[in-house]
Amino acid sequence: MKRASFSSSTQKAGKKHPFPPAAFIKKEPVLMVSAVCALISMFFVPPSAAYIDYIDFRVLALLFCLMAVVAGLQRHGLFAWLAAKLLTGNMHRRRLFLLLILLPFFTSMLVTNDVALITFVPFAVLILELTGETRYLIFVVVMQTVAANLGSMATPVGNPQNLYLYSAFGLSAGEFFGTVLPFAALALPLLAAGVLFCPQGDLRVSLPERSGIDRIQPVAVYAALFFICLLSVFRILHYAALLAIVCIALFFEDRALFRTMDYGLLLTFVCFFIFAGNLGAMESVRIFLQKMLADQPLLASALASQVISNVPAAVLLSGFTDDWRALLLGTDLGGLGTPIASLASLISFRLYMKTTGANGKKYLGFFMLINAAGLALFLAAALLLF
Repeated sequence: MKRASFSSSTQKAGKKHPFPPAAFIKKEPVLMVSAVCALISMFFVPPSAAYIDYIDFRVLALLFCLMAVVAGLQRHGLFAWLAAKLLTGNMHRRRLFLLLILLPFFTSMLVTNDVALITFVPFAVLILELTGETRYLIFVVVMQTVAANLGSMATPVGNPQNLYLYSAFGLSAGEFFGTVLPFAALALPLLAAGVLFCPQGDLRVSLPERSGIDRIQPVAVYAALFFICLLSVFRILHYAALLAIVCIALFFEDRALFRTMDYGLLLTFVCFFIFAGNLGAMESVRIFLQKMLADQPLLASALASQVISNVPAAVLLSGFTDDWRALLLGTDLGGLGTPIASLASLISFRLYMKTTGANGKKYLGFFMLINAAGLALFLAAALLLF
């Protein structure tokens, strides 16, 4: 049996980019694209007070609060502690891989797909390096990515487009879960079956130096805040009250978190709100998009996700169709496919490329194979069920 020991020294420090603007563009490509789209649309629909009506402040407030709470839980070691608890000890290779894959599947339902991958892909890299199982690294990381994208569709807070569509169409919990849960349920056995392609073998994973939850009190605070966020998601608590509660709690608990928030995602939403609103004000564009969505809204939204990613596709197309179910499934399932179909997929690819001996061509080949097969399968199931 192979033995692994944990050491934080395996993490690599990133290189500083010599030209900060170029580094920012590389880090926030979708924000840059959304900003350019918004600016171009302003030439056709000049800025006015109507722009305020484009912006969904409820979605922005919920996103901010959820990101803050999840960052707090991550900062105090909750997810690392959970992974260490599940992965330490003697186990079969297939069981280890299955746990590594299902961790982002289930956690993405609560902390979004990108956070799940940021947390558990490096953990998987570490485990496979220390057990000498790096030949399976591409398989595990790609499957983790697929798992996070499929698991995140199961809840309104699992990914940004779910949160947006849940709010924009005023969906009830019954409507939302009745639409997405059959596909999340289908994904689970398919992911589990994937590890059967790996040979059997025994491993021992030992993490003697693992750090657990550093302090219980802040974790309890953030857990309570997360529950309050859910109350606002399901419209029991007004989003303005939630925003005030979270901001006050962060100010007293850990105000440094304000500096680490993903404000790029919030600005991306603002830009696409403006872009989509301006497109809606152009009659010819509005008629074209309405016609496209009237014929095959599910396929149209899935196809749009392949080109501009599923979050912008949801924001852009929501103003041109009332078929929320097709749009929800199309953008969720559309997270499979190309590497840009879901921003979370780009995150895991970047994390993989930082590993020793990374082979981008081989990774993308396997990624496209698995994602194309998954997209075809799930779209076929969606067309049959709905």
